[in-house]
Amino acid sequence: MQFDIFTLFPDIIDSYKGESIIRRAIDAGVLRVHSHNIRDWAHDKHSTVDNVPYGGGAGMVMKVEPIYRAICDCSLFEIKTTERGLVHSDKQRIILLSAKGERFTQQKAQELAQYEHIMLICGRYEGVDERVTTYIADEEISIGEYVLTGGEIPALVLLDAVARLHKGVLGNVESLKEESFTTGHPKEYPHYTRPAVFSPKPGVEWKTPDILLSGNHQEIQKWRQQDSR
Repeated sequence: MQFDIFTLFPDIIDSYKGESIIRRAIDAGVLRVHSHNIRDWAHDKHSTVDNVPYGGGAGMVMKVEPIYRAICDCSLFEIKTTERGLVHSDKQRIILLSAKGERFTQQKAQELAQYEHIMLICGRYEGVDERVTTYIADEEISIGEYVLTGGEIPALVLLDAVARLHKGVLGNVESLKEESFTTGHPKEYPHYTRPAVFSPKPGVEWKTPDILLSGNHQEIQKWRQQDSR
């Protein structure tokens, strides 16, 4: 599975992909994650990627041309350009991270995990030329009803949620079976680990429930189901 992330700040992406589970998956050859600076596809001497909006208004708008060139150059599959937009393999998904996009959910993550190649476009400034939405992206995705500085954090959220569903990314596949949302239960049962009793100060004891120390796995499972929160 490969992710290509298009941004004006690739260091944000690179710092994250160099850590934890994502890094281990990359090192193991299970996952490929590439960050691309959209400015590399701007053809003027100033590497211009934005301009003032037609019709007036505050802020700057990201230009369509560099994004189009970047997507076409980095695609793993053949892309055709038509009057109605880009036509490409059904093994591929092109996504614009946008505040006005569809809400990202675990179900959407599971859908996206079926693709071989996911291309993520990170917006900045006041927004992205609407022709990116209309002709280039297959869909727009939002991670919530709030405004962020750019699409890099949403892109990382999507990367993490989708990549961990890909075979070989998580070391323990059983983790996926019991996770929230995946099983249809949006609530998690409480988790405890050693020590069984924690004393933050003399005379104060914060205890682990006795049932979890009993060794009776059937009763523990019942307790977890009843005490999900």
